[in-house]
Amino acid sequence: MDSNYTVLARKYRSQDFQSLIGQDVLVKTLTTAINTGRIAHAYIFTGIRGTGKTSTARILAKALNCLSSDGPTATPCGVCENCRAIAAGQHIDVMEIDAASHTGVDNMRDILDAAQYRPTNGRYKVYIIDEVHMLSTSAFNALLKTLEEPPAHVIFILATTEIRKVPVTILSRCQRFDLARVPVETLKKHFAWIASQEKIELSDAANELLARAADGSVRDGLSLLDQAIAQTGGHVDEAAVLAMLKRADSGVVVDLMNTVLSGDTAAALEKVDQIYTNGADLSMLLTDMMEWTHWATRMHPALHAGDVSTSPYTMDQREQIQKINERISLNTLSRIWQVMVAAVSELQASDNQKQCFDMLIVRLMHIADMPSVNEILKRQQMERANAPVAAPVATPAPTADAPKFLKITSADMLRDELKKNKEIMLHAYFDNNIEVVDFTDGTIKYFDRGNDETFASKLAMWLQDKTGHAWTLSRETESHHVQTAAEQNQVALESDPLVASAMDLFEGAQIVGSK
Repeated sequence: MDSNYTVLARKYRSQDFQSLIGQDVLVKTLTTAINTGRIAHAYIFTGIRGTGKTSTARILAKALNCLSSDGPTATPCGVCENCRAIAAGQHIDVMEIDAASHTGVDNMRDILDAAQYRPTNGRYKVYIIDEVHMLSTSAFNALLKTLEEPPAHVIFILATTEIRKVPVTILSRCQRFDLARVPVETLKKHFAWIASQEKIELSDAANELLARAADGSVRDGLSLLDQAIAQTGGHVDEAAVLAMLKRADSGVVVDLMNTVLSGDTAAALEKVDQIYTNGADLSMLLTDMMEWTHWATRMHPALHAGDVSTSPYTMDQREQIQKINERISLNTLSRIWQVMVAAVSELQASDNQKQCFDMLIVRLMHIADMPSVNEILKRQQMERANAPVAAPVATPAPTADAPKFLKITSADMLRDELKKNKEIMLHAYFDNNIEVVDFTDGTIKYFDRGNDETFASKLAMWLQDKTGHAWTLSRETESHHVQTAAEQNQVALESDPLVASAMDLFEGAQIVGSK
């Protein structure tokens, strides 16, 4: 056994901007800023785990302190004393702090006191605070003033996976960079290159599975590749990766969904029994079935939602899905998706996942047999057409009790009306998760920070009921960094002189229930 073995995620960690995987926009922005001398005093990197936040912070620290040039350089040499010390985490002027274990205000005050002194060996003192969202409120307050007016020789680099937990007062003092999920194709190229460097046989199908399982995270993908190599001895194929991930082959999933939608309950349950016996994880199987439903929806002839060549299915499997789509509607696929989403939490909470999964299959069978909304409406129209004509009835004159519709012209009015009408869940979700980009009578453009896929439909139905006309809710794909109502309330409270005095008086105090 080699006691000096280094895991792939560490061995192939990016050491310069050029080697960062899948973050082209970030690299271009930072290199341009360094080359033009427009270096900020504080940065915050956010994104899912394993996309390169800490690596980017270290590379930036190297760029600021590299000895190969007279000033900061976008191409640190990697071999000078400063570069090697930073890479090893041993540079006296580059401090990496884990906020999860240094959450208190005393920890932050010690850091800020040390920041006042000039660097010993480098041009800048660089403080890299990882998982910064874990800091306490009092620690954030202590950091706030220094972030606003830091010493000229100090650079703060904050990293977090939970950007929503970082106070807006901190965010406003930092340059923010959102690290994107790394695309599957980019991950595949990277894993193939590493496999060639390590003299490992990695099949294309296995590489595809690993890249998709990584879910946009380079580190997660390399950890999975490391595990696959350890299990196979260096010959990584599709079967080995499927067994490791406890996933069913994509062809098996396509076949299962075809059986489910054909209405053969016994055959479908038998297939589930076989998949379960072969060792597949039922939670992963449900995830695969949801993925099938998503791609089937995108492939449906009534939708034609863009390029589907990036799906995890072969050409033959896509043809099978298209044949299924010929006999089912988009409404059916939508209902299948809703049932599967509900089944996720049911499966997690169940003591017997197999029984829970069997009942899910039965429910899906009934959905497949249910008529679509259009079919029901056509049936009702035919019944009305064939019904005997009744004698005309006089229409009563409108009374004073006729419903009065609301006129809602702003986000604040909407919040007030939701509160008045005791729509507690809608009101709370709107306050905490919705960034209102534009609001006019009948149209709302917004960005949703949460994960409630039913919010838009619920709010639209409520608005139509209360205002008497249909509303269009347009969800933005990217945040405009607009404060939510809860954040606005928080900022207003924090700026109140009386509240500020109370916070200073009681160390560690937090503002709660500000909505």
